[in-house]
Amino acid sequence: MREVISIHVGQAGVQIGNACWELYCLEHGINPDGFLNPSVPAGSDDSYSTFFYEANNGKRVPRTIFVDLEPTVIDEVRNGKY
Repeated sequence: MREVISIHVGQAGVQIGNACWELYCLEHGINPDGFLNPSVPAGSDDSYSTFFYEANNGKRVPRTIFVDLEPTVIDEVRNGKY
């Protein structure tokens, strides 16, 4: 199994990373709450495991680190849809 960890640094990096992770979620059928979309057949594709860690409760957690000295940029990610 392959695992990818993304590191996004600075305002531009965080904003681009946030958009990128939203696309990853949409492409792999992961809802904003971190759980798989029920319309996606179970066991059909586990390629999301490259980018996401599956927690014990079934929630998918992105393998990423966002770094910025300006807290408002990180707050946009925290308070965003995804």
